[in-house]
Amino acid sequence: MGKNAVQLFENKQIRTLWDETAEKWWFSVVDIVAVLTESVDSTAYWRKLKQRLKEEGNETVTNCHGLKMTAPDGKMRLTDVADTEQILRLVQSIPSKKAEPFKLWLARVGSERIDETIDPELAINRAMHAYKKLGYSENWINQRLKSIEVRKSLTDEWDKSGVKKGKEYAELTDLMIQI
Repeated sequence: MGKNAVQLFENKQIRTLWDETAEKWWFSVVDIVAVLTESVDSTAYWRKLKQRLKEEGNETVTNCHGLKMTAPDGKMRLTDVADTEQILRLVQSIPSKKAEPFKLWLARVGSERIDETIDPELAINRAMHAYKKLGYSENWINQRLKSIEVRKSLTDEWDKSGVKKGKEYAELTDLMIQI
């Protein structure tokens, strides 16, 4: 497992843990619930919400698991954690004014991604716009998109030749870099 970190949201702490193996963040569910509900007892709120979601057959709750994180008393204690996708799903289940902006954002992003499946050029335009917002030049963006296209063609050829993803891809990539 990776390193523990504390993220702030509206000046409230959310305990996180970077999982180097899975390459993803884990978030303390109780901390997220505390921020979104302003409940006096976020642990009790989470217990009740978890029970309700289980009764509804919500898979997100089933997939939540416990990890040790630093508790407010400074000791390492087991707490329910969820990854980004699970947290976004849980946000949808929390009736709260603070959760509403997240829900609106999720609906907008979901709609955009569905539109992109119909017209993939929209995804390319979104990527170009994101790079521009990050301050990259037109030339850099065009080079980046071209390198993605070239890499995709190369990996397609590797797939046709029977190269297995993972270790064999890594070995071929290493060979190319050495040339």
